[in-house]
Amino acid sequence: MPAAPPALVIDGSARIGGLPLFGPLRLDVAAARITCLLGPSGVGKTTLLRLVAGIDEVTHFDGHVTASDGGPVTGRVALMAQGADLLPWLDVMGNVTLGARLRGTRPDRDRARDILARTGLTDHARKRPDALSGGQRQRVALARTLMEDRPIVLLDEPFSALDAGTRAQMQELSARHLAGRTVLLVTHDPLEAARLGHAIHILTAEGLETVAPPAAPVPRPVDDPETLAVQGRLLAKLRAHGAAT
Repeated sequence: MPAAPPALVIDGSARIGGLPLFGPLRLDVAAARITCLLGPSGVGKTTLLRLVAGIDEVTHFDGHVTASDGGPVTGRVALMAQGADLLPWLDVMGNVTLGARLRGTRPDRDRARDILARTGLTDHARKRPDALSGGQRQRVALARTLMEDRPIVLLDEPFSALDAGTRAQMQELSARHLAGRTVLLVTHDPLEAARLGHAIHILTAEGLETVAPPAAPVPRPVDDPETLAVQGRLLAKLRAHGAAT
């Protein structure tokens, strides 16, 4: 991973079939920090991630996505989508090294084994996804994201299907292993944003509303009073905007 990942600026508006989706807005995603984005369903959070990743072929985006170092954004982004999206016929090692195989290059299996060790998956390397728990499958998805070794990481509600305890563990694991990368996390969970966000924004039809994060370092304890207070403020704002939580 590069020593200094770039910051991102997402500036513009989006529409689908002539109907406005979001914007105009400007979202600054700080370098080597986690920026959390919440908002009502259908407001365009996932679309925004797909636009940054360069994989949206439906939405018309009138604006630009730029990196602070002047380099291209394309090719420097890893996307961890909602749900693990593992190939059922591949084992854990095969899923983690999938990117290299799709690019026609030889996977660095030593590095993959190191990542499996760091994410607690060494004993599961030869298992297929149907033999794993939900939390283990998300660990595989995280390991695959780390294997891509991109300076910019986009997370689209990756832990929403997990139970509360497993979700908290995955938040902590992700914060530890994604430290030093530029991360944009879309979530419906106010506590997740309060625990992980160095910056927190709510995307609405009118634009962006910024909420000050807690002062404690990321990941913040689930019982930290300030974190719980920010969770409460976020929940109240989401309810006011009609967001389902």
